[in-house]
Amino acid sequence: MDTKLHNIIMDIQQKVDFSGTVLVENREKGVLVNQSFGYANRSEQIKNQAKTRFGIASGCKIFTAIAICQLIEQGKLSFDTKLHEYLNHHFDYFDQDITIHHLLTHTSGIPDYFDEEEMEDFEELWVENPMYHLRTLSDFLPLFQNRPMKYKVGDRFHYNNAGYILLGLIVEQTSGLVFSDYIQQYIFDRVKMTESGYFSLDALPSNTALGYIDNPDGTWKTNIYSLPVKGGSDGGAFVTVGDMAKFWRALMNFELLNEDLTQQLLTVHVETSGNNGYGHGVWIKKNSKPSILKYHVMGYDPGVCFHSAYYPESSFKVVICSNKSNGAIDIMKGIEEALISI
Repeated sequence: MDTKLHNIIMDIQQKVDFSGTVLVENREKGVLVNQSFGYANRSEQIKNQAKTRFGIASGCKIFTAIAICQLIEQGKLSFDTKLHEYLNHHFDYFDQDITIHHLLTHTSGIPDYFDEEEMEDFEELWVENPMYHLRTLSDFLPLFQNRPMKYKVGDRFHYNNAGYILLGLIVEQTSGLVFSDYIQQYIFDRVKMTESGYFSLDALPSNTALGYIDNPDGTWKTNIYSLPVKGGSDGGAFVTVGDMAKFWRALMNFELLNEDLTQQLLTVHVETSGNNGYGHGVWIKKNSKPSILKYHVMGYDPGVCFHSAYYPESSFKVVICSNKSNGAIDIMKGIEEALISI
């Protein structure tokens, strides 16, 4: 274990009361940090550990993007495939020129079922749309398919969960598999992510952390009534920190996609702010040189906080999984500052 990193993480953990697991490793040095804090189950006082599975919310959009790229690699789709030509559902208000590329890069302009520019609380969604009805990708369509376009297609970047629901439906129609089964077979199983999956909140397997929402008065509740019952192509998978490290290794070794499509996945297709950009399902941060500082994914839901990054110049992999609504970004910032000097 790297003492400097360990001390930095311990200091931040005490300040933010971080609950979860942190993994830092690279090819030459191996595992530098593998630490866990807090409880996977507070009522039973079951502690988080290295093998604990955590929800990662939108952190799994990269899995959806890889699934699409695998189907492109097989010649079954292209980045220019148009939404209206491919899905049988009715999208009467959507622009006819929306392509898979637009959906992958959040530039389609379609309305989102949870629009962060209009809503602050994800739980508000379930007042009129009970979360226990949302078990398949098609269940999400009534939340957005009959609403008008928010922007002109290709006009701007607008982070959009609904677009990734549509990508998941395209995966299902093209492959003939339920989306979660496709990811299990062609991503998780392929790279031996043996502990990962898309699990229903009312049927969680062993070693899975419950997500916790803390109230200002010190009380808390789990997130079982705050999220869709089962995650899908826009978010909601469960992973361990070790499985996520396996994923980064496999992606960078071209085990999931050929080199050309891997590079397209990891290319900045749209600038977001400053040195930040977005590829296909992945955020990309540049140095001032400019070279790539990191490829990273993140996810935030009630009771879920996740951040993971790969640093190409040093091959460092960082995975931070939390079963609380915050804390991962604080740990990530501290680790990133320390990695510069290692």
